[in-house]
Amino acid sequence: MRPENEAELAEIVRGANAPLVLRGGGTRGIGVPAAGEVLETGGLSGVRLYEPGALTLVVGAGTPLAEVEGMLAAEGQRLPFDPPDMRGLLGREGESTIGGVVAVNASGPRRVQAGACRDSLIGVRFVDGTGTVVRNGGRVMKNVTGIDLVKLMAGSHGTLGVLTEVAFKVLPAPEAGATLCVGGLDDGQAVAAMAAALGSPFDVTGAAHWPGRGTFLRVEGFETSVRYRAGELRRVLGRFGPVEEVAGDVWQAVRDVAPFHGRTGDVWRLSVKPSEAPALVARAGTEAVLYDWGGGLVWLLVGAGVDLRARLGAFDGHATRMRGLGPVPAFQPEPAAVAAISAGLRAKFDPKGVFNRGLMGAA
Repeated sequence: MRPENEAELAEIVRGANAPLVLRGGGTRGIGVPAAGEVLETGGLSGVRLYEPGALTLVVGAGTPLAEVEGMLAAEGQRLPFDPPDMRGLLGREGESTIGGVVAVNASGPRRVQAGACRDSLIGVRFVDGTGTVVRNGGRVMKNVTGIDLVKLMAGSHGTLGVLTEVAFKVLPAPEAGATLCVGGLDDGQAVAAMAAALGSPFDVTGAAHWPGRGTFLRVEGFETSVRYRAGELRRVLGRFGPVEEVAGDVWQAVRDVAPFHGRTGDVWRLSVKPSEAPALVARAGTEAVLYDWGGGLVWLLVGAGVDLRARLGAFDGHATRMRGLGPVPAFQPEPAAVAAISAGLRAKFDPKGVFNRGLMGAA
């Protein structure tokens, strides 16, 4: 099914008595595929409002991400959160939609400075499980009235409703950028170097460690500011080893987890305290690792079917299996109190249980 407008979508949901599998471009889904009839959102596309001077964008959830990014680039603007392209990592084809980006809260290396997708999202429209159209947020950042369903929908993986429209604050694209690299650091040293950079006053917009390649830090902005901040940051990093400025866009490779493309095995994503990341990686027994967000995000490549959570033991964070199938759930099991809240929310927004049934709790 592919509704062409919000009213048609609402009618489909009202009449649904069997599970529905929500699909945008089909490029980002993880976990055991939900069972049911596919409901595509690609017909819910198009720009509703774009005011470059107000840094505001409102767009249909089925609009291709590439179309959104191209339109913004033509005005010298960008989405602040740098959404990754997961097709190479997950072995998918298709075209990512902006609604799919919101549904999984997809956020790239600039998250350390600009925040996640949900932090740039200022409004949503969606159809809940009763077929009711719900609107929350607005088109300006001052709209803070009521329950913050905007944040709730970002990262809900289509289990609470079908997004039909999303509104963002956008930012000017940077005039210039510089990437510094410190080579030869082990994981612990790299995390310390990234912490020093992120704790400096020099507005770092990327902090990643690619073992075997280097530890990378990025600054962006006006040319004169970038030159000054890069020079000062070089001094901050000097105590960790020789620092050089590198050309080329290493950040797209980090954003899209390119080191894992074409390699066999399961891929896990850890959200963790940066200071604890190196010890967890050592316990994981990985085939490859990539650190982003200053060490707060860790990508791990392990053998097929490995129960990584059992290897790691208890830790303060989340382990999500992004690629591969195994005997444990892809999503981190929630503590009992949080699970009760989540179940209550799903019962409220999807009382018939039709949206992506079992996706976030199935093995």
